[in-house]
Amino acid sequence: MSSVLTGITTNGSPHLGNYVGAMRPAIELSKKSKSFIFLADYHSLIKQQDPKLTHQSTLSIAAAWIACGLDLKNTIFYRQSSIPQIMELNWILTSITPKGLMNRAHAYKAMQDATSGKDKDKNVQMGLFNYPILMSSDILLFNADLIPVGSDQKQHIEMTRDIANKFNLTYGNFFNLPEPMIDETTSFLPGLDGLKMSKSYLNYIDLFSNEKKLQKQINQIKTDSLEPGEKKPKDSTLYKYFNCFVSDKEIEKIDSYFNEGMGWGDLKKELFIIINNELAPVRDKYFDLMNNPTKVEKLLVHGESKAQKIASKNLEKIRTLVGIRSL
Repeated sequence: MSSVLTGITTNGSPHLGNYVGAMRPAIELSKKSKSFIFLADYHSLIKQQDPKLTHQSTLSIAAAWIACGLDLKNTIFYRQSSIPQIMELNWILTSITPKGLMNRAHAYKAMQDATSGKDKDKNVQMGLFNYPILMSSDILLFNADLIPVGSDQKQHIEMTRDIANKFNLTYGNFFNLPEPMIDETTSFLPGLDGLKMSKSYLNYIDLFSNEKKLQKQINQIKTDSLEPGEKKPKDSTLYKYFNCFVSDKEIEKIDSYFNEGMGWGDLKKELFIIINNELAPVRDKYFDLMNNPTKVEKLLVHGESKAQKIASKNLEKIRTLVGIRSL
């Protein structure tokens, strides 16, 4: 059975786009594949340095995944920071990774391009520059086969393969060469303005909004000024929301609503009912977990004990390969 590994950076709390595009597909995958899902709390330090936010976000995102139905029997669920072997492997891989490979990373080049003046590196933190090596360590320590990523992350998997291949050629074959798992059919949920949903642009819907706030945010979804009967369903941002939350059979009913000229306000009421019906039980579980952090901690510690056994075994073999072993 192929193993699948997914990391979630602990910055803030998840929104509806995260749920549709990443969480829901990964949870379905966890029911039929051996899965490693981790909270990338060390990665989060690259983007923000607010200790309270880092701590609170770890609880929030862990609770969200558990509440949404993550199969903890078939999934090893853990915090990156609780597996010290990741950081040790990070240094081993850093020692063999060419700087030229890191120079080609999209995030690093984008930061340089956005910087004025002669010193293009003045705003570049080493965490950002070395990010692909730490990501490689996350993946290679567990020798995961498939890595679900968006198309924007494909380069990082290619770099992981390059680093793994360099290690294998230098010290002997040990690492699998992981494959990116890019599902072009995965649902994409746009923001309220029809563009990519993002908290930075304030065009998002909270995953765990109460019913009143959820209805208010759905009412803010941008629509055009076409009269009833003139609407072209598949051109509508609202239709894309329906498409993410109903089955192929049920979408025929939504098509008829558009074709019969149902008004935008009534369509948004229908959408609210559909989304709320899916999220209401999840919402209750989430807030129960948020109010019982020790319960979340216990589940994470259980997953981390399993992750530690695999990590320790693999790192011992890696240490032997590089010559760090008993005399």
